[in-house]
Amino acid sequence: MKAGPRRRALDALVDITERGAYANLRLKQATQGLDQRDAGFVTALVYNTIERLDQIDRAIESCARGKLDKTIRAVLRLGAAEALFMDTPPSAACNEAVKLARSAGKAALSGYVNAVMRAIVKRGKDEGSPVSCPEWFYDMLLSRHGEEFARDYIAALSARDITIRAQWPYTSEALERELNSRGVPFTRGKLDSNAFILKRGFNIGGDELFLSGRIAAQGESAMLACRAVKPQAGMRILDCCAAPGGKSAYIYSLCQGKAELVAWELHPHRAELIKKTFARLGVEADVEVRDATKYDSSYDEAFDAVIIDAPCSGLGVRGKADIFLHREAGDIMELSRIQGELIKVCSRYVKGGGGLIYSTCTVTKEENSSQIEAFLRENSQFFPGGPDWLPREIQNRVHMGAVELYPNLDGLDGFYIARLERK
Repeated sequence: MKAGPRRRALDALVDITERGAYANLRLKQATQGLDQRDAGFVTALVYNTIERLDQIDRAIESCARGKLDKTIRAVLRLGAAEALFMDTPPSAACNEAVKLARSAGKAALSGYVNAVMRAIVKRGKDEGSPVSCPEWFYDMLLSRHGEEFARDYIAALSARDITIRAQWPYTSEALERELNSRGVPFTRGKLDSNAFILKRGFNIGGDELFLSGRIAAQGESAMLACRAVKPQAGMRILDCCAAPGGKSAYIYSLCQGKAELVAWELHPHRAELIKKTFARLGVEADVEVRDATKYDSSYDEAFDAVIIDAPCSGLGVRGKADIFLHREAGDIMELSRIQGELIKVCSRYVKGGGGLIYSTCTVTKEENSSQIEAFLRENSQFFPGGPDWLPREIQNRVHMGAVELYPNLDGLDGFYIARLERK
């Protein structure tokens, strides 16, 4: 007998919160074989639970007694999310939580689940941040940007729009015609017109456009990082941290396949992921398993452009509230150390007159502006690039060759993108 939607949501939530699974990947597995309605429900239930985990756990702690079994805690978390933050009537949410406890082999505790759920419903929602996030991160936003910005930023992280683009030789014009013919509502990107922001559900992974390599899912901020490369036919370009391959693929598309592309990745299994991405999208490139923090003199001044899409805390990515489950304040310093090594080493591969592009999908100063400022102090042969690769409306936001994007200000993933140039 196949597991129902709530049981699938339960198993996914336990894996995400207790075993460190990534929500987007685990939910893709959890929704396999479900129709669009049930798949949407599972996804919404799990994300609502994760995004409001602090509020939900406070409600459970105030209504439950004793140490909770992990499974029962997950049942109550889902039940509270459904009762407090979704359209399910509270009485139905209570009944479904009881059924879920039984289906998970916890029938003996079904009465306990019923009592706690009814107490949670009676208690209602409490005040607090609309999306759960660690106190250290909220305090960082508060100290650097103020209370209104901090609250708006956290709230904006819950957005989960779908953005796609065409992959050359398929064109944006052809994609627009196809979406219109299907009656799929969309808006074009604000900062990159090749971006199509879809206004309702679209099964990307199962769509013929995706399977045939004509479209890719990619956020507009990530696309803008590719624009910073200023890709042109005939260039030799290095992507130092390329997995899963989306940025390399867009750079290749912008060059219409007429650039020499080299993609590096530290982990073999992620290098295989790049190869699969490239095979689907028709990208011709050299993919190498390589630690980009280790200098290789054979690549000295070998590239017209080098892009470092650095490993980072990911605290700017919208629709991935589980990122906070995998991050601690101490992670920032270790990540910034690795980022500094990447810039120091990979900058040596840029030709004279070439470009060095550094990007992250986070908003911490330690991972962003501090990295570029430190590098420029120590490397007089590089200087901040001009803003001509950016749309006019945000060129005035460039500082030290870099632009910062924020979910609450730009309606996009939080990103830092810097373009430096070698003398």
